[in-house]
Amino acid sequence: MNIGIIGLGLIGGSMAKAIKQNTPHTVFGHDLQDTIIKKAILIGAVDEPLTEELIPSCDLLIVALYPQDTIDFVKAHADSIKKGSIVLDCCGVKQVICQALEPVAKENGFIFMGGHPMAGVAHAGFTHAKKALFNNASMILTPAKGTRIEDVQKIKVLSESIGFTNTQISTPEEHDRVIAFTSQLAHVVSNAYIKSPSALEHKGFSAGSYKDLTRVAKLNENMWSELFLDNNLFLAEEIDGIIQRLQQYSTAIKEKNAAALCTLLKEGKERKMIIDGEKF
Repeated sequence: MNIGIIGLGLIGGSMAKAIKQNTPHTVFGHDLQDTIIKKAILIGAVDEPLTEELIPSCDLLIVALYPQDTIDFVKAHADSIKKGSIVLDCCGVKQVICQALEPVAKENGFIFMGGHPMAGVAHAGFTHAKKALFNNASMILTPAKGTRIEDVQKIKVLSESIGFTNTQISTPEEHDRVIAFTSQLAHVVSNAYIKSPSALEHKGFSAGSYKDLTRVAKLNENMWSELFLDNNLFLAEEIDGIIQRLQQYSTAIKEKNAAALCTLLKEGKERKMIIDGEKF
């Protein structure tokens, strides 16, 4: 099939590279930077630039842009998207995207499916895109009510062919609620943690725990600000919750309350063991 990819950054570029590496599909690519398109063609990540004329020939459009840019692009091209084709987005939030684009798809005769590839690295851009970025990762799909199982299966098969080993079917609301914890809160905590004055003196005093907790502190502030604000209620609830829990630790430590501190630590350890399926 013909696949058009809009946005050849880390995710879109990795999609292009992985699809060309692992499938017989034809890939058309679009990016704001002409040099990126030329580079993608040169290394065989895309077959041709995705022009306005080629959009109606695409059986699948993968939109790998920021949330508002995704909405704007699909709305602007809705009347030229092939009837019966699938449009898949890759945004880290789903309610704002699906609420805006599912009606547009229905009105114009194509299928919109929310998607979120659960993969990434610290650096952005096509240069850092990898064929193997999605290996052993999870692809979250939020198909609209009434979407045919055959169309969901089509995206699942494509996802598996480029490395995903799990396809998680969800609703936009469930996706945003859980992602607020598993991804967005982790980025906020990492970003706030590194602001400690002691961080400037960490060399020689740090090991794995420091590296783990600061891995996502170097985020793209423009993209993550948009994602956080598009999911503000769920994320604020998670932030307030961790502040409350941290306060319990702070109080026990200030009061040198060994019993209370031990209980808090034991509760956290046992929660992690339960989640990991360990016995204690």
